[in-house]
Amino acid sequence: MNRRGAIAWPDSRVSGELAERLTTIIGGPEREIRLTEAALLVATHRYPNLDVRYYLDTIEDFGDTVARQIAGDSSTADKVMALNRYLFDQLGFAPNAQDYFDPRNSFLNDVVERRTGIPITLSLVYMAVGNHLGLTLNGVCYPGHFLVKCDMPHGIIVLDPFSRGRSLDIGDLQRLLRETQGGEVSRAIVTACLAAASKREILLRMLRNLKTIYMRNQELESALAILNWIVAANPRQAAEIRDRGMVYQGLDCFRAAVTDFERYLELVPDCSDGDDIRERVLQLRRSVSLLN
Repeated sequence: MNRRGAIAWPDSRVSGELAERLTTIIGGPEREIRLTEAALLVATHRYPNLDVRYYLDTIEDFGDTVARQIAGDSSTADKVMALNRYLFDQLGFAPNAQDYFDPRNSFLNDVVERRTGIPITLSLVYMAVGNHLGLTLNGVCYPGHFLVKCDMPHGIIVLDPFSRGRSLDIGDLQRLLRETQGGEVSRAIVTACLAAASKREILLRMLRNLKTIYMRNQELESALAILNWIVAANPRQAAEIRDRGMVYQGLDCFRAAVTDFERYLELVPDCSDGDDIRERVLQLRRSVSLLN
């Protein structure tokens, strides 16, 4: 149980209002996405009574507190060091490397309460608090490991909140990429991977992390809630529509599965798994006919 009435009811008790709010946000214009709020709303499929305002205020308080600890004329480097000291030494935020695939690592309210998370959620806290210091921080959807980059007077630095805000050099970044992709990694390839992520891209990365966790754990109802948000962000994401069809099939929602599979085939008529999907459609239609 989290504070402020955020009791983890079963998924069937999900607050429709909060779930719809995230659907509207993630499917709407980029400029209207309030990233921290939207990231908190992701947790409402597990915590339907979540007091989103409470956690927004808590993160706001973090920012106000660290801002009072530094001089107004502090350099960017000094602000980054102050942010690292506050979050990782004073508040005790730390990586959850021991239980990386615990879904609570992707729920921002749990990350705030438990002071632990994965790269993307620790980065979200880092960016939200750092903004109070006047730092220009952007998320980076680096392959395999979410990062943060900070604008400096003469360039940028790349920071890893999963490693206590450590600054990464080109060798570190090449090693991270090599661990994910294998082979040699040039500076040009690394640079191309350091583009600032949009708020929608960050939310989708969070959601896909959760989808992967739920699918591997066969938590199909939870996976369905996440896939609905992913598809809402881009209704033409063919692979996600196919995967939602698989989840519907696993939940014996045959008509919904057929609808998604047919939409997938419409979007990608020459898909490599087309024969399998068409066979599934035929089998599901037979199952539906038996129910009538």
